Amino acid sequence: MFAAITSATLTGTSGSRIVVESHVGPGIPAFTVVGLPDEGCRESRDRVRAAMLSSGLEWPNRRITINLAGAGERRGGAGLDVAIAVGLLVATGVIPAEAAHNVAFIAELGLDGSLRTTPGIAPLVAAVADHDVVVAATAVNEALLARPLRVRAVSSLSELVAALCADAPWPNVDVEIPRVVVDDVPNLSDVRGQPLARLALEVSAAGLHHMLMIGPPGAGKSMLAKRLPGLLPRLTHDEAFQVAMIRSAAGMTVQTELATSPPYRAPHHSISMVGMVGGGSAHVRPGEITLASHGVLFLDEMGEFAPSVLDALRQPLEERTVHIARAHSRVEMPANCLLIAATNPCPCGVAVRANCECAPVARQRYLRRFSGPLLDRFDLRVHLSRPSTHELTGDEKGECSEVVAERVATVHDISHARQGCVNSAITGDMLDDVAPLDDDALMFLRHQLDNGTLTGRGYHRVRRVARTLADLNGETGVISHQWVSVALHLRARLETGVVHH
Repeated sequence: MFAAITSATLTGTSGSRIVVESHVGPGIPAFTVVGLPDEGCRESRDRVRAAMLSSGLEWPNRRITINLAGAGERRGGAGLDVAIAVGLLVATGVIPAEAAHNVAFIAELGLDGSLRTTPGIAPLVAAVADHDVVVAATAVNEALLARPLRVRAVSSLSELVAALCADAPWPNVDVEIPRVVVDDVPNLSDVRGQPLARLALEVSAAGLHHMLMIGPPGAGKSMLAKRLPGLLPRLTHDEAFQVAMIRSAAGMTVQTELATSPPYRAPHHSISMVGMVGGGSAHVRPGEITLASHGVLFLDEMGEFAPSVLDALRQPLEERTVHIARAHSRVEMPANCLLIAATNPCPCGVAVRANCECAPVARQRYLRRFSGPLLDRFDLRVHLSRPSTHELTGDEKGECSEVVAERVATVHDISHARQGCVNSAITGDMLDDVAPLDDDALMFLRHQLDNGTLTGRGYHRVRRVARTLADLNGETGVISHQWVSVALHLRARLETGVVHH
């Protein structure tokens, strides 16, 4: 009359183990789900009932109570359907209780009794990886990413019941052969001219410094951003695993083999705040800043994004995590990405004030979309102009991505060996030890603080960028005035449609 079946539910980008308790007893026929179920779980009654009848199984016309035992937060989802069905069959004696021992069930039921995959299979399976896990046949490759004890791939409820009752063997698991995917990342050698922007892009990749590009249409802002993933080091196994879990939780396709290329996300400027930082009413889903973790988040035409969406990025960029709070749940998701943004200097896009067609009020309204605290998060702010005719039509090419990527990888190795993190993540109390300044550089920065050119946060960010510049040039000790000056030069100031250095 009672059964306890192991399953898992999705919370943000992580799976949480729960126990689905089923009780079938006397009383007025009813089906009740308790334990803070969500709407998808409350609807499971109709799916489970139809699936059991379609599979030739008897529906218990008695009082049924389902309890979701786990953490004290709202949980559920259609992925609990099979666990509920198995619990009812164990409670009514159709399936032996020992057959479901140390087995977890994660799949949705179709009305015809078929097992279907559900979003987040990889993190869900990871939550019960010490069990044998039953999933839909179409989800086996994604489930294997979590390295569970054993994966059982089943196509239908009748097939599952036969296997649990030992009336038939478990179906064979057909694993897709991992395919080698060659990343089609554009090469930096395609970019003509823009020496300052190329330098800033290399510094951004070497120290993982957020960068804002300011320039008219056609200057190459998007072109540069698309080539940044080719400069970043390959993902480690742990990073690749986390990226796969995030993609799975978002319902995206995940290959059997972990992808080692950094993700690249470029959302449209009409995106909502929930789409950017994550959230949702029924299920908390990852936003673009989480999907870009360990990779690049590119905001093209940043001036067209809603100011509230842009300001919502401030805390995640600083803490590298997103905290979502709801009435029944609190979720923390990773947001460890490199932010690259591009914007026109004004609505008409003309960089030179003498040729600008915008009224002063229009320019000020455009710039008010960028709050000071948000702009302060960008370590690098560079001005781009359109390449000259000679640069566009000439045969001379710049350095290729492979050459720049070698220097970037060297700086990553140096910074991790020296302070255990990339240069952009150096904490304030570590700066004097890992980024010491000579006397001229210190006096120069004090002067910038005194005249209001730098804020306290900007002071720390300039020092971090100077550390990266020195590392790129083989100077791993004391930072000279030269690199501090270049770091400040790469931090342009945006005002009324004109860029001042």
